[in-house]
Amino acid sequence: MDYRTCASEILDAIGGKENLASAAHCATRLRLVIADNDKVKKETLENIDGVKGVFEAAGQLQIIIGTGTVNKVYDQFIDLAGVEAASKDDVKAAAAAKAPWYKRAIKTLGDIFVPIIPAIVATGLLCGLLGGLSRAFPSISDHYIYNILDLLSNTELTFLPILIAVSAAKIFGANIYLGAVIGMLMIHPSLVNAWSIADGAETKTLWSWFGLWNIQNTGYQGHVIPVVIAVLVLAVIEKWLHKHVHEMFDLFVTPLVSVLITGFLTLTVIGPVFSQAESWVLDGAKWLITIPLGIGSFLMGAAYAPTVVAGVHHMYNAIELSMLAENGKNIWMPIATAANVAQGAAALAVGVKSRNKKIKAMALPSSLSAFMGITEPAIFGVNVRFVKPLIAGMIGGACGAAVASLMNVFATANGVTGLFGFLITTDSFLGYLLTFLVASGVAFIASWLMYKDPVEEGAKKKETKSGADAPKAAPQTQEQDLTEGKSFDDTVVYSPLKGEVVLMQDVPDETFAAEVLGKGAAVEPSEGKVVAPADGKVETLFDTHHAIGLTLDNGMEMLIHVGINTVELNGEGYEAHVAEGDTIKRGQTLITFDKALIQSKGYKTVTPVIITNADDYHEINTAASGSIGLLDKLLETKKD
Repeated sequence: MDYRTCASEILDAIGGKENLASAAHCATRLRLVIADNDKVKKETLENIDGVKGVFEAAGQLQIIIGTGTVNKVYDQFIDLAGVEAASKDDVKAAAAAKAPWYKRAIKTLGDIFVPIIPAIVATGLLCGLLGGLSRAFPSISDHYIYNILDLLSNTELTFLPILIAVSAAKIFGANIYLGAVIGMLMIHPSLVNAWSIADGAETKTLWSWFGLWNIQNTGYQGHVIPVVIAVLVLAVIEKWLHKHVHEMFDLFVTPLVSVLITGFLTLTVIGPVFSQAESWVLDGAKWLITIPLGIGSFLMGAAYAPTVVAGVHHMYNAIELSMLAENGKNIWMPIATAANVAQGAAALAVGVKSRNKKIKAMALPSSLSAFMGITEPAIFGVNVRFVKPLIAGMIGGACGAAVASLMNVFATANGVTGLFGFLITTDSFLGYLLTFLVASGVAFIASWLMYKDPVEEGAKKKETKSGADAPKAAPQTQEQDLTEGKSFDDTVVYSPLKGEVVLMQDVPDETFAAEVLGKGAAVEPSEGKVVAPADGKVETLFDTHHAIGLTLDNGMEMLIHVGINTVELNGEGYEAHVAEGDTIKRGQTLITFDKALIQSKGYKTVTPVIITNADDYHEINTAASGSIGLLDKLLETKKD
């Protein structure tokens, strides 16, 4: 792979360096922030040699290249673009700054909730496992070990406002310990526990606004949004004070005033107002997904994947946490699972059905990732790219979500979907299993029926023009003389050299002989010239000119390697007559070489001719033996 060529083609396809705002890379992909997304040629990007997939997420254009390769392409990319290397955090910040206000708000919610998900998952899994054990062995609930574990399983939900407050303080830039104080205040033991009120606990007036609005001394157990808003207010006040209070008094005045003002506003305005607003949102979500006959869940199962594409799915964390805090039942998680595994199954159908090696390599592993709950590779790398699999996944997600609603499936935690979701749905295991099977089964079948491989570029080129549209005949060349009077077959590989045929297993190099790079045959050349075996394009030309990689219009990918270990000559004795990216015609001279010079240096000139995409063919057989001329039959191939 030529890393600089790959980087150059990527830069051209995104609209040039003028359209690049920021660039970084992770272990497998380039992460770019683009100034104008309309200038990006996505289809061109997807067809660049070395690019395994392209998708947009979190305001970034992410180009999948692969481990061990992406860093080399990235080095060339920033050199060509003339930009400085950025960190992933820098790119995230640049992407966030470009997003609309509502997307930034939703991203902020995600940034707050994602760090505390491990705590929620840990206690939720424990709660689910204890529930299953107590049903299987009722007497276990009296054991002291069970009681300790039960206490642990409830800890996270009991003190959830404190976790949220600390996380929010980090995001908003407030002192995390002051944030923790606000979280503690909202569940202070002097306030009546919010969960106790449902059982008839009495409250009294904590504050009255002119006798028109009486605020009760109710705690905020189970609430999420009021905590976030309270800490946001804390951060604003604290930052203002840091700027305006003299540093001599800042250490004492700023914390005191920040907590005093925020605490008062939290108990008298922020808490009452936003807890009521949150209740309305939660009631609306519950109403929607509990519409009779599973209609609401059906609609949400279909809509879930598009919200992932839009990057607004982080808002569901708040809904799930509120559900868990209210009664310990997360009825949103099964909908998410249905949508996620459906997208995975749709991508799996593409991987199984496609005959394109590159599409298979992207679709199959990304589908498995989706079954584990990580859907972005399947959605952005495969389904959005081909559209119909995305629609198939939406259909499967809708059907699976309807099943979950009808069977009253719920989870005891959030942050986990897919196969791992079985661990937090022990109370509705069979319903969750059926949800999983229906969603994935429907999506797979729908995707299989709807998906078709895109037309290969080589096939398009083979369409001939006629009449007035026919191209004028080009002047006759020496190379074109080789093709006169001959008929050619796209299933045959014609020899690019003149000489004696050598079976691949007889090539004096273990890598070639073992066909590690692909199947083919070799030629011991009688003259120092390599010609194009068919029409196509030069994909790779080594700097030493001893080897060349071609993509032929018939779909074959070929490597012609002149000599064994001849890279050590550093180009001495070789001359290239084409460049990378050139379009070539059958019989056109590609490389000339000084056979006598190469042999005098102690190197063998036997030349392997390898089909590097050999997996696309059912059989590849040597078609000749003994002497062979230019464009005589060398190999015969058979498709499946």
